[in-house]
Amino acid sequence: MPAFTKILIANRGEIACRVIRTAHELGYRSVAVYSEADAGARHVQLADEAVGIGPAQVNQSYLKIDAIIAAARKTGADAIHPGYGFLSENAEFARACEAAGIVFIGPTVEAIHLMGSKRLSKIAMLEAGVPCIPGYEGAAQDDDTLTREAQRIGYPLMIKASAGGGGRGMRLVHEASELAAQLRTARSEAQNAFGSGELILEKAVIQPRHVEIQVFGDRHGNLVYLGERDCSVQRRHQKVIEEAPCPVMTPELRQAMGEAAVKAAGAVNYVGAGTVEFLLDTSGAFYFLEMNTRLQVEHPVTELITGQDLVAWQIRVAEGRPLPLAQDQIELNGHAIEVRLYAEDSTRNFLPQTGEILRWEPALLDGIRIDHGLVEGQAVTPFYDPMLAKVIAYGATRDEARRKLVRAVEDCVLLGVNGNQRFLANLLKHPQFAAGQATTAFIGEHFAADPSLSPQAPAASELASAAALLYQASALQRAHQHGLAGWRNVDNAPWRFVLKHGEHKHAVELSVADSGKQPRFAARIGDVQLDLRLLAADGRWATLELDGVRRRLAYHLAGERLWLYGHNGNLELLDITHEPAAGQDSASSGTVKAPMDGAIVEVLVNEGDKVDKGQLLLVLEAMKMEHPLKAGVDGVIRRIQVSKGDQVKNRQLLVEVEAAEA
Repeated sequence: MPAFTKILIANRGEIACRVIRTAHELGYRSVAVYSEADAGARHVQLADEAVGIGPAQVNQSYLKIDAIIAAARKTGADAIHPGYGFLSENAEFARACEAAGIVFIGPTVEAIHLMGSKRLSKIAMLEAGVPCIPGYEGAAQDDDTLTREAQRIGYPLMIKASAGGGGRGMRLVHEASELAAQLRTARSEAQNAFGSGELILEKAVIQPRHVEIQVFGDRHGNLVYLGERDCSVQRRHQKVIEEAPCPVMTPELRQAMGEAAVKAAGAVNYVGAGTVEFLLDTSGAFYFLEMNTRLQVEHPVTELITGQDLVAWQIRVAEGRPLPLAQDQIELNGHAIEVRLYAEDSTRNFLPQTGEILRWEPALLDGIRIDHGLVEGQAVTPFYDPMLAKVIAYGATRDEARRKLVRAVEDCVLLGVNGNQRFLANLLKHPQFAAGQATTAFIGEHFAADPSLSPQAPAASELASAAALLYQASALQRAHQHGLAGWRNVDNAPWRFVLKHGEHKHAVELSVADSGKQPRFAARIGDVQLDLRLLAADGRWATLELDGVRRRLAYHLAGERLWLYGHNGNLELLDITHEPAAGQDSASSGTVKAPMDGAIVEVLVNEGDKVDKGQLLLVLEAMKMEHPLKAGVDGVIRRIQVSKGDQVKNRQLLVEVEAAEA
């Protein structure tokens, strides 16, 4: 029977912190691994020991099997937990652990290998009698075969990368004329992302629910399922909201899906934590989608409704002990909903964000769980997935959990990088989601024109609050620097501020009615006038009274840059009151700047080229995604500042376009 005392966590971020927590609670020592970019990360601080394994790039650190095995040997770690992502579903990694005499806290090499292929796993599921979507999963991959099989299946259909996940290599094809082009792009994307261009075809299930079953197996032949999770709310085939139980589940359907999931796991003699994913159509029929041979990102919702620690179960099974509960002992109580907090700008097509975490203060309310790996001062880099944290709510009913989660998301303070809190709150508050009717088509159908997906000008109350905080900062500076040139000694004339938000400038006029310890102002922004009183401000939180209503908001002021946090999320303002006009960017500028830290993967133009507005100029790679950068004006390429392969910083000048004369 394998036994171990020290667990190395071959991962980073929130999942590494979450595994360390359970390991410590069970009395195990822990070892973290980290890249150069993560030397000060929270998971490194929480672990008993930590070992650096290489540069920031994942293929030189978190994906280096030899480096992780060496770290385990150096520290005496006799077990490795892979978390999710990275090497968690890599059969070679599990095999390397086995060869080194280290316990891999996960399934067998054979199960990982089989279920890692959509084509092979679907064949195995068909043989086991698990319901599957009609399609083609053959070995022949030539276009003639795929075209012929597509005609047999019928349209619409899905192309899927056999080795893939996360929406990469996946295409919805509506008619035969689209097939050739979609096959070509899906194959190319799959090859680049997974090292395999192998594809399968499946009949498209329109507007289904995405429902997954948590399964667990041990080395004694026991297999159970721990209820289901509904993961239907997705964007670009990536999950955004997960909940348990599924809102439309019945006891009969749960039993049928659970038994099918156990049958799927039994077909590969599954050991450990796994998830069998199904599509559930409107008729109640369900179809095998894939099996994930690891712990899921969304496992906390199952933990909250079952009262079980799934990481503890994983460790117990890896030790060779039997499952702690039989099927008839597993109970589901209450409801849990999880959202994924991303560093992204939902108003700019969900562009991932990089920068420094200046403030991180999640709302620790009753019934709220926050899984995260953040510390203030930490850099969000372009090298890893932009997910920062998971916010999970538990309630006796679904609506109680939903209401709690809305509050927790809106009150989750994140300053320094943009987050998607506003978008998440709008999803949770939408009537269709509140009614439990959201399918995989939910975001596409209801959020094309949602305000959270469009740039919003700062509210007058936010601009007035910002000006009051800047006034206070200047007043404090004046108090310490009497007679300093440029600072006024009287408050009877209005204070005028110019605040920049994005590319837009906003004028704010403050008339000081009382300059005491709690200054009072009349604020004017355009045609709007507000009575404002600054009651308290300590550098982190400010209390203001606007037109007789008191509000508390988080803020961070560094020089001329001010971040505010309210119900609309992270608001970054730049005080350009004293900036020369020539130093302010022109709204019609043809300059192209990096929207985040990243690497240039393609430069598609040369100096002297004529370009049209919207023409693709460069491709930037960051956070596992490629981002096209386009010309903002018609004109001529005046200067190119970067080359293919260059690492660039956020806001770095990349290309200058000289605008054509009107």
